[in-house]
Amino acid sequence: MIAEVIIDISNDEVDRVFDYNAAPDIKTGSRVIVPFLNRAVQGYVIKLKESSEFAGKLKDIGEVLDESVISGGLIALMDFMTYKYNLRRIDVLHLYLPPDMRGGRVKELKRKFVILNPEMPYETILSGIRKTQPRQTELVESLESGGEYLSALTTLYGSTVNTLIKKNFLTVTDMPVRREPRGDSHEDRVFELSDDQKKCVGDIISGKGKFLLHGVTGSGKTEVYMRVIEDAVKKGKTAIMLVPEISLTAQFYKLFKGRFFDDVAIIHSGLSAGERFDEWTRILNKEASIVIGARSAIFAPLENIGVVIIDEEHDGSYISESNPRYDAKEVAAFRAEHDGAVLILGSATPSVDTYYAVKKGVYKLLRMPNRINKKCLPDIEIVDMCREVRNGNTGLLSHRLEEALSQTLKDGNQAMIYLNRRGYSSFVMCRACGYVAKCSECDISLTYHIEEDKLKCHYCGKKFYMIDTCPECSSKNLRYGKIGTEKVVKELNTIFPKAVILRMDNDTTSQKDGHDKILSAFYKKQADILVGTQMIAKGHDFSDVTLVGILDADMSLYFSDYRSNERTFQLMTQVAGRAGREKKGGAVVLQTYVPSHYVFRLAKRYDYEGFYDKEVNGREVTKYPPFTVIVRVLVTGSEDAAAMNAARAIYNDIKAFAAKNPAYFVYLNAMRSPVTRIQSKYRYQILMRIKNDAEKDDIIQNIYILAGKDKLKDVTVFTEINPQSLV
Repeated sequence: MIAEVIIDISNDEVDRVFDYNAAPDIKTGSRVIVPFLNRAVQGYVIKLKESSEFAGKLKDIGEVLDESVISGGLIALMDFMTYKYNLRRIDVLHLYLPPDMRGGRVKELKRKFVILNPEMPYETILSGIRKTQPRQTELVESLESGGEYLSALTTLYGSTVNTLIKKNFLTVTDMPVRREPRGDSHEDRVFELSDDQKKCVGDIISGKGKFLLHGVTGSGKTEVYMRVIEDAVKKGKTAIMLVPEISLTAQFYKLFKGRFFDDVAIIHSGLSAGERFDEWTRILNKEASIVIGARSAIFAPLENIGVVIIDEEHDGSYISESNPRYDAKEVAAFRAEHDGAVLILGSATPSVDTYYAVKKGVYKLLRMPNRINKKCLPDIEIVDMCREVRNGNTGLLSHRLEEALSQTLKDGNQAMIYLNRRGYSSFVMCRACGYVAKCSECDISLTYHIEEDKLKCHYCGKKFYMIDTCPECSSKNLRYGKIGTEKVVKELNTIFPKAVILRMDNDTTSQKDGHDKILSAFYKKQADILVGTQMIAKGHDFSDVTLVGILDADMSLYFSDYRSNERTFQLMTQVAGRAGREKKGGAVVLQTYVPSHYVFRLAKRYDYEGFYDKEVNGREVTKYPPFTVIVRVLVTGSEDAAAMNAARAIYNDIKAFAAKNPAYFVYLNAMRSPVTRIQSKYRYQILMRIKNDAEKDDIIQNIYILAGKDKLKDVTVFTEINPQSLV
């Protein structure tokens, strides 16, 4: 038997299949040890065959570490992803396995477990204990109905345990212990479905293919997901459900465990290495048929998938912006099609690309236009902050929002305050000479964090001491830039000193279970106000939240990104949907300096269709996605000249290719990246827009080849398709 093996080395020169002699009983998808370049390395068997053109020269597989850890469906997905995203095979395979599994850094956890000697009758054991040793008798009797961990028995019975082990009355074995992710299950509540929900569930269960579930916030999309999953499991199939934020995985995990018990597993990067390994192992061993998680859960080792669900499908977190780069929605579509599963995308504010695909017939549209509690969506009150400033209010909160917060607290209800900027201020500037504190490794201003009294770079994570004088001119006249969540909390504490306020952003949730601890405390009404970034905007369901305040709503409007209007509309609609989700009504106060902007006017009416029509018309005129595909070649290097020369050479090659294929290129240019240096790497980019037609894949494959043609030392080249950020 010949095995085709992918070697576990991330190098372009090794990115191909190697043939090895294998034992007849070896299985596809096994993790093995093979001889390679005079050393033993790990590899993965992706195919078996009867013969090889290198017969007689092949080496033997040395050892099988694990059998069939990669299914045939995932091997097919590897081929798709390497072609689609120009990735190395081994980099894709690494996505399938727990990171610490490679190299044996994490393994199955076992603890010493004590049972009665199974080869000795129970009566014989009892008769072998003297009547003067009642503790020994008590211990044996406690184990009659089952074993116990050695550590627990030693705590209770001390040396008596070892005495009975030496007498051969007790046997010690190694017992696997599951490292279970934190979180109890919610009490399951099976609701009577609304007419909208019944129709959606019926259409999905009786249909095939791809669906867009377009339901307003609070319309009961989660219950639809659960009913569809329940149907799939009853039919002997499995299910994957993706959510955009790690903060949401704990909420859904508890909810799903309440209904499906231990048939649910959870996968995301916030788990410990041991927890992730154990959850992955449970899935592999078919001990769980439902997987919930963030983006990486799409690679769970499930077979016979019946349904794949992507909640909040519009969210940019489903696209990986670091190597290996991929779009989880496209990966999900492949897995669903491969297994003949239903694909469901759900959102109150679908992406323009997805809704355009609906219009083209790629997805079947299912609507849920009403909230499950039959209440209206919360009123959005737009406050003109220019008028507030003219009236002498230079604080963070408008008079209207402060008044609404005061009433909310007086009524014993809760409020959420949204600002998509963490830290205390976004920069520190000298008023005398204009100096701005910047990261020494990145071309980006540092953010001040008052709790630590430190300046932080949000690109590389480096920290610096806060300055009290300008290092350029020694002036003490320093100015703080735009506000962040820390400053909001400080001002709220001043205005409402008796209120308990929680903050939720990347800084407060960096520790393990950070998201869950904050959300659980707020859910249990241990706090009155939750201040946070976009991680509080989606999916959360708090029955006592009656007010949402949106600060600096204009911020995302003016990013140099063609999706800025879309992202602003989505965020405003999503965060507004956190209010009034149960019996109590809700209200939203949205603060902006441009109250007449069409995005806010349409968001106030929750008019998605109106927004889509306006946005898609603009994209068609300007030739942006979905009418084109944006391709970005990012060149980075530790030396500025080397990176620039490499970018110039690639640009010239692509320019020559575009000249031969002018019908496909709408735009082509090269430039320094807006952030010219990150982590001491200089950055250049080549941007192009290509017509989104049947020939685009061939054009993109040629761009991959041209971008990777010349390998230069200390220069890295990445090619991205429709990147989420162009910084």
